[in-house]
Amino acid sequence: MPESRATTATPGPRAEGTDGPPPLLEVRGVTKSFGSGRRRLTALDGVDIQLGRGQTLGLVGESGCGKSTLARVLLGLERPDAGTVRYDGVDPFALRGKELLNWRRRVQMVFQDPYASLNARMSAADLIGEPWRTHRDVVPDAKAREKRIRELLSLVGLRESDAHRYPNEFSGGQRQRIGIARALALDPDLIVCDEPVSALDLSVQAQVLNVLSELQSRLGVAYVFISHDLSVVRYLSDRVTVMYLGKVIEHGETEDVFERPQHPYTAALMAAAPVLDTSRATHDQEIQLKGEIPSPFDIPSGCRFRTRCRRAEDRCATEAPPAVVRESKGAGDAHTALCHFPLEARSAWA
Repeated sequence: MPESRATTATPGPRAEGTDGPPPLLEVRGVTKSFGSGRRRLTALDGVDIQLGRGQTLGLVGESGCGKSTLARVLLGLERPDAGTVRYDGVDPFALRGKELLNWRRRVQMVFQDPYASLNARMSAADLIGEPWRTHRDVVPDAKAREKRIRELLSLVGLRESDAHRYPNEFSGGQRQRIGIARALALDPDLIVCDEPVSALDLSVQAQVLNVLSELQSRLGVAYVFISHDLSVVRYLSDRVTVMYLGKVIEHGETEDVFERPQHPYTAALMAAAPVLDTSRATHDQEIQLKGEIPSPFDIPSGCRFRTRCRRAEDRCATEAPPAVVRESKGAGDAHTALCHFPLEARSAWA
């Protein structure tokens, strides 16, 4: 895995009456549930996130924490039950007709499985140009489309001659590059990446991550990057949001979160990642997760992480934890966590 890239801090929420560019994406208090009555599943519970142009937000957490539901909300595929979603101050769920169609150009997706996400009967050129069937005015004529396909292939590190090859003729990493090129075809402001390298070998993962990083530097596209691999998140992300049972439990600048995790769950996720430092591994035994994640149909009272937390006390069962705020070491957002007994520094884990 490549070393962590240098990051650029994204400003936090603007104070009322202050100048400065608005965030590209702003989510406030978003809640989303499924089902009815006693069998109602709360997938998202008061989620707040913010992302500036050309930045990457890493979204981490175990399966069932709400990452995929949040991604579907960001893509406009699920309407939240409560809360707001804004792109440049515009609510996409209030748009209709041509305005909605134009907005959908701005937000695209790269899928997890490069084998399942590409139609085996379509050539690379057809796959990349597929979005233009709906958005016909983006590249208006056939000659311009051929030129744009060659440009996109080059952008993601493929040859122009690859345009007429089919998915079965490409490796997994090459297929994912085609998926990235397809996502770029409409010149989006934001790409949601759902575990885009998890199905690839480690060496190929690094290549695809470098492609994403280079594209961001060149085009200014923003990413919401969903992954269970913390080393991948650390390499690509400017900020990290940690979710547990539908709630954001820690958020901050990437290096702040990795070097000084405040929530025991975040520390436990990091402890579960492979390490070469044996002394660190000994300390990490003290913060390993215990038990299974609770059912989202029956979320624990108080702190929802308490049933698996070695630091839990009586108040954790009766009181929802407050937001503990620690100033960022950089110039970006404050580092926040929902915990009655937050951790201090990595050296204090044990």
